[in-house]
Amino acid sequence: MSADQNRPEPDAAKAELDELMRLFFSAFTNTDGPPRTDRVREVFIPQGTIISQTGDRSVVYDLDSFVEPRQRILTDGTLTEFSEWEVSEQTEIYGSIAHRFSEYRKSGVQNGERFEGGGHKTTQFVRTPTGWRISSLAWEDD
Repeated sequence: MSADQNRPEPDAAKAELDELMRLFFSAFTNTDGPPRTDRVREVFIPQGTIISQTGDRSVVYDLDSFVEPRQRILTDGTLTEFSEWEVSEQTEIYGSIAHRFSEYRKSGVQNGERFEGGGHKTTQFVRTPTGWRISSLAWEDD
């Protein structure tokens, strides 16, 4: 910690944000066992929002409405061999808030058809008494 005990060093904050994103992306992987979708609730604040953007159409989810259908398709055979990972990012930290713009890739087998894709995510973070958490995330597939 710096002289101001309420402000972590930038490198420590960045490392914590990197880990939150790693945990978020890995929550949906089912290539080496069942997905860990419970991690979504661990990395988000309870009131977090997740937004899927397709052109001019937005779908806004709370954590439950986002996790439940994904847990189902990742465990019922609909979506297998799935993984998603961040390939690049830019993170800006301002005191107790932060923003990250990410490019990601994904691959898997959906309904028996292999696919690959990617897109972009924008993620906002807040520093809570228990550490950094995601407050909102929006994504758009390529």
